[in-house]
Amino acid sequence: MRAVVQRVARAEVRVEGRVIGSIGKGLLAYIGVERGDGPADIEFISTKLRSMRVFEDSNNRMNLDVGEIKGGFLIISQFTLHGDLRKGRRPSFDAAEEPGRAQELYGALIRNLSETGLTVEAGSFGAHMEVDSVNDGPVTMLLDSRKIF
Repeated sequence: MRAVVQRVARAEVRVEGRVIGSIGKGLLAYIGVERGDGPADIEFISTKLRSMRVFEDSNNRMNLDVGEIKGGFLIISQFTLHGDLRKGRRPSFDAAEEPGRAQELYGALIRNLSETGLTVEAGSFGAHMEVDSVNDGPVTMLLDSRKIF
């Protein structure tokens, strides 16, 4: 499972012009599910999202996690995170999980994060979405449950 995570001042996602998810300060995470992902990958990504210390404390140091600032999560499915452009000009998505299984794991990640008691908003799996965000910093982190980076 792969994630591109941005610290945001605010973010929202729309489907067909209608806002379906919105947060203030928090983390916007684009999630790509890879073939073979399972419960351990969900746990790795959710633990990192809950605990990554990317918010400033009173000394302007990144020492606080999303819970400590009472922030929220906006979780967006994005299979293109597993696109491979090493050959040719058209990306290969062979590493991306098939849609049914990917949707199941994406839902499990959202349920896992919801256990934090923090706001968890989400996009619509498989839908064409428009995401607006204000990256705060900017701060952007890459996560991969297989630790390839």
